[in-house]
Amino acid sequence: MSLMLANFNFGAIDIGVFVAFILAVIVISTFKSRSAGESSEDYFLAGRGLSWWLIGFSLIAANISAEQFVGMAGNAAQCTGLAIASFEWIAAITLVGVGFIFLPMFLKCGIYTIPEFLEYRYNKFARSLMSLFMMIILVGVSIAAVIYLGALTIDTLFHGMMIFGCIEVNVITSSWALGVLAAVYVFIGGLKACAWADLLQGSALILGGAVVMFFAFSEFDKTKLADMESTPQYLRPAAYQSGEAADMFSGVTQETSMMQKFMTIDADKLHMIRPLSDPNIVWTTLLFGIWIPNFYYWGLNQYIMQRTLGSRSLAEGQKGIVFAAAMKLLIPFIVVIPGILAFNMYHGQMASEAMNDKLANAPTLALFERLSAGTAAEGDNQKAVFKFDKDFACLNYDLATQITKFNMKQTGKDEATFDAELAKQLEAVKTANTDAKIDMQETTINGLALQALNTEVAKGQATEKELIGYKYDAAFPLLIRNLPFPKGVSGFVLAALFGAIMSSLASMLNAASTIFTMDIFNEYINKKAAPKTQVFVGRLCVVLFMVIACLIVPILADPKFGGLFKYIQEFQGYLSPGVLVVFLFGLCAKRVPGFAGALTILLSPVVYGATKFLPQTASMNYLNQMSVTFGVLWVLMMLFTVVCPRKEPLELPSKTEMDMTPSKGAAVFGIIVVLLTITLYIYFW
Repeated sequence: MSLMLANFNFGAIDIGVFVAFILAVIVISTFKSRSAGESSEDYFLAGRGLSWWLIGFSLIAANISAEQFVGMAGNAAQCTGLAIASFEWIAAITLVGVGFIFLPMFLKCGIYTIPEFLEYRYNKFARSLMSLFMMIILVGVSIAAVIYLGALTIDTLFHGMMIFGCIEVNVITSSWALGVLAAVYVFIGGLKACAWADLLQGSALILGGAVVMFFAFSEFDKTKLADMESTPQYLRPAAYQSGEAADMFSGVTQETSMMQKFMTIDADKLHMIRPLSDPNIVWTTLLFGIWIPNFYYWGLNQYIMQRTLGSRSLAEGQKGIVFAAAMKLLIPFIVVIPGILAFNMYHGQMASEAMNDKLANAPTLALFERLSAGTAAEGDNQKAVFKFDKDFACLNYDLATQITKFNMKQTGKDEATFDAELAKQLEAVKTANTDAKIDMQETTINGLALQALNTEVAKGQATEKELIGYKYDAAFPLLIRNLPFPKGVSGFVLAALFGAIMSSLASMLNAASTIFTMDIFNEYINKKAAPKTQVFVGRLCVVLFMVIACLIVPILADPKFGGLFKYIQEFQGYLSPGVLVVFLFGLCAKRVPGFAGALTILLSPVVYGATKFLPQTASMNYLNQMSVTFGVLWVLMMLFTVVCPRKEPLELPSKTEMDMTPSKGAAVFGIIVVLLTITLYIYFW
């Protein structure tokens, strides 16, 4: 028995390995957590008995998911390259800080949830507000995005396959399958089930990623240079920065050693510093902006910190965090570099995936064909205009020209006007770029298209989903589909990837249900609820949140999000600057007034939203917009404290019997991790 779909050979051995691994995860995790329903502490915090090695693997497995293997690899396939690894390497330093700054305070207070800490430092309203916002982002952004990226992988590999003869494999059906599987073991066993599942899946995803990287390099070495040279010139990083295409293949032959070939062809992608024109991460964000989502994610994010809150002692928690920090240094090598290699080898297939995407290009192009042919169907928007990105213009020049002519016609311009404007702009481009090796027609036609869409007429019309040239998020799934794995290896790699996805989903579902139960249900609905009632409510939330997230998935297929990894990071910016200001300021100033916490959290989405519309900040990278938001909110907190200080300094309570002796060994290894991170930045600067 084997499945040969979309050039993906999934044999009987692969199926056996895949099924055996997934079943092993579910059986072991539920067996180890069989007593988790006895108390709320058992269910939500694993009885506060997690060891350092379990915490470390659980942190990595909860974090590394489709968001990285699909989203981050997709960003690496673009011009961003290795620079996107800053989210991983900065995280290593951040984790060390979290272990020795945040964790001692949280464990001392004996909290179940991160928002609970705000009640001790500010007031109950601040706690409730953060709980509500965090729950919304977990369900509507994080869980939904990870489900979508996982479903995208399944769809790329098995698109069109029929299950039981009646269920077609596509993004929607795959989303529900992933959601249900992830909900099963967290429903039964809570955090303890997540932690044991993470131990298996965390080990497997690191090994599986290493296997993919090994075979990707091997296949890259065999790929003909002519195939890689067909990459559009402007997508090569030198061209993206300067407008001129450097010959990235100079001095490279088929006989050139594999590593030298990679280092030469992708030389401009192997740097941590990116220009201000990069769509994902720019050099200025390293100064401050990228630290905001990192400290929020690793130190104040419930679904991550819940593992450390369940540690048996402060020392165990610190050792687990430093262990996770060390593993973070490895992640770019098994996620980001394969993404770079994928674009070299499979950019043609990425273009095909984009054109055939049933949730993006395909229906939009079908609508364009009907409207342009005058055969509009009932319900079609006959005043529609169509956007496309630079990739689309480059790869589909004739079609892009037709679309632009159609848009101009929709906005009241005739074809003669289009031809005249195109000729005029082409002449201007050629005059200004006499030495350029790039065919600037693609850039010009895209500019004309945008010009047509920006007319006053077009602004009042509905723009359809943007047409994209490449489906960058398909980079990692295409590696799994195309690489010549031995029998059984495909099954293991796929199981590791799906295991990572399920780990993250289960962790997020458990975190969201914990927040609702402990911060909302217990505080406002039933303050005297018995432990078993709390566990029941938590399990009910797991199911409800999974259903809501799956219903959001179709919306996330819209290309306007610019890649799901960026979408996740950018959307969290509405909350993360304000939350980080509130926690950090609370540490520094014991006289900060109680109302300041809730007010700052409320102002965070307002200020961050304003940075996206104000002329002075609208063009900034979203991480720099977070920096501006953080600065504004910090100044406001200072004003609140100066004008309305507390009469007496506030001291945090001590509500734990846990051993709070810090780990000296973790401190030493933490310093080593920081030094290794700095070394990597120096080498790849």
